Amino acid sequence: MIERLEKGLRVLDIGCGRGKILNFLAASFPKSRFTGYDLSNEAIEFARRDAYRLGHRNVEFVVRDLSDFDETAAPAVFDLITSFDAIHDQANPMAVLRGIHRSLAEGGVYLAQDIKASSKHSGNLDHPLGPLLYTISCMHCMTVSLAQGGDGLGAMWGREKALEYFNKAGFSDVRVCELTHDVQNYYYVCWP
Repeated sequence: MIERLEKGLRVLDIGCGRGKILNFLAASFPKSRFTGYDLSNEAIEFARRDAYRLGHRNVEFVVRDLSDFDETAAPAVFDLITSFDAIHDQANPMAVLRGIHRSLAEGGVYLAQDIKASSKHSGNLDHPLGPLLYTISCMHCMTVSLAQGGDGLGAMWGREKALEYFNKAGFSDVRVCELTHDVQNYYYVCWP
């Protein structure tokens, strides 16, 4: 992927927030084109100001509600799509995932970073960060989604539920990766 980014890819980040990841990537891979979507006007304005201050001309940030992304996503336009702790917060996560699937160009890849957990409470009893992550999930993630009339998955939706959603969204090949230094997250690498 590094070589492809160096040559130039079209990249989308879902739930980009203040754009820190995309601004970093825009600086690292000037031949690639980066787009970030987020629901928050304030976050997008921050990201735009940051990109302008850094002189990045290969990144754009768009305020966008993705609850109908399955219907409104432009087909086959991105080579790499990422989401970092964003899918479980969505009002309609299945629509977002189906839109991601639809937006991937041939040979495209979707990378989803999300909380390392089981979908069953009993599977998280020995989780080193379990109490903290359940608290964050209930106090923030679930409420963000539920306030929009959403599914309310929350951060502890877990591996089993995530794989179920990826499969239902049309991803036929999903690999679950872990990084030795990261006890908190799974990295799902998904291909259509």
